[in-house]
Amino acid sequence: MIQDYNLRVYYEDTDAQGVVYYANYLKFFERARTEFLRTSGYKQMQLMQEGMIFVVRRVDMILHSPAKLDDNVTIKTELAKLGKVSFDFKQRAFVNSQLITEASIKCGSLDSKSFKPSALPEYLHSGMKKLLL
Repeated sequence: MIQDYNLRVYYEDTDAQGVVYYANYLKFFERARTEFLRTSGYKQMQLMQEGMIFVVRRVDMILHSPAKLDDNVTIKTELAKLGKVSFDFKQRAFVNSQLITEASIKCGSLDSKSFKPSALPEYLHSGMKKLLL
């Protein structure tokens, strides 16, 4: 499944040249992943209460062209790989159907006390499995 997340570029997102500051794409992608996972039953507060957190362990991002102030950006998110403890996303950002940025983002599940890898809860793993293409 590929899920779209739409946002508008605000002044606070841009740099001195009037384009989206490169690090802000990571924030945009984070929001889109959170909404994507919500579809599979992910509730961040519930997982934190269960003693589980998710972390990003690797990002590979390519910037093709900039988004600018007032642009409408569509982030397309898909789950590319799912393991018992880790999961990977492919994310692409578009303005007017033109690909502007793409990223491969590798995430992991950790125990919130020990910060050691911990298996995804079964209900969440099952929900995420349904989202694989």
